[in-house]
Amino acid sequence: MTSPDASTVTWRPLADAHGRVARDLRVSLTDRCNLRCSYCMPAEGMAWIPGRDLLTDEEMIRLIRIGVERLGITEVRFTGGEPLLRPGLPEIIAAVAGMRTVAGERPGIAATTNAILLPRLAGRLAAAGLDRVNVSLDTVDRERYARLTRRDRLPQVLAGLAAAEEAGLAPIKINAVLLPGLNEADAPELLRFCLDRGYLLRFIEEMPLGPRGAWDRSRMVTAADILAMLRRDFELRPAPAPRGSAPADRWLVAAGVDRAGRAHPAGEVGVIASVSAPFCGACDRTRLTADGAVRNCLFARGERPLRGLLRGGATDEELIDAWVGEMATKAPGHGIDDPSFLRPDRGMSAIGG
Repeated sequence: MTSPDASTVTWRPLADAHGRVARDLRVSLTDRCNLRCSYCMPAEGMAWIPGRDLLTDEEMIRLIRIGVERLGITEVRFTGGEPLLRPGLPEIIAAVAGMRTVAGERPGIAATTNAILLPRLAGRLAAAGLDRVNVSLDTVDRERYARLTRRDRLPQVLAGLAAAEEAGLAPIKINAVLLPGLNEADAPELLRFCLDRGYLLRFIEEMPLGPRGAWDRSRMVTAADILAMLRRDFELRPAPAPRGSAPADRWLVAAGVDRAGRAHPAGEVGVIASVSAPFCGACDRTRLTADGAVRNCLFARGERPLRGLLRGGATDEELIDAWVGEMATKAPGHGIDDPSFLRPDRGMSAIGG
């Protein structure tokens, strides 16, 4: 289907009452995953969303098209669960690559993945129109990777990273969560691994979206902790460019030699302090769950279901009204440090990262 001429389309911004406008759409394609990371879900998994409740590929594409062509979305990122488990992912990506934003440009297309399926899918996804990938990788120690994810899959992940490079899915970003007593000491080695390969590492503070009772604010590895660990081996200085709506504080890493006498090239590292230094004031995200609900914040207690409207014959205008209305109610911040904070009913794998 050919997208309409941008000059003929009437569009509405996804604005809230605090002056923010959403332009970045996070799309969860499935709540299922082929790992069981301890900070994300219980070892036995979750009560998965029934298949009949998941949006079809056509329904997903229709909502994304509305977001891009009518609501000002310029970036689309596919998440999960594990988005590469979605059989129709190449076709969905190809459809999005054929869309045009309200400015008449192709939207940026990215995916956040654990990389296990990239060895066989990277080339196909790149050909469909995928621009880049963020890979979740919390350690490069095989034994600790298996403990943390409850699966011995590190060799497949490394092969997936190589496949992504070969397919031109760049820049490759690595997302890492550090857990006290498990992998926090791996931070310097993980940064060295990324510097040597030209990957962009982003450490993310653990958030209260995993198994009930697993998150302890007092034991969390904070952004300050992470920077202190890295500075023992690396010379860091703040990146000069402002981060804008990007979530990571960026640090430039000077080329040098670590305490063990190992040389490393220059590069950069980011730290996303979602809990200790939230960046809600610059947030430009809107979220679509695999079962068709719009969420205005990762930590929102409510959401606006669109699946019923879709399957009930709603027009695009009715879907737009519902989406715009949900984003208008976005709170000024997630309030994790507020005593009244209540975590969402959904976990991370059901919301999408």
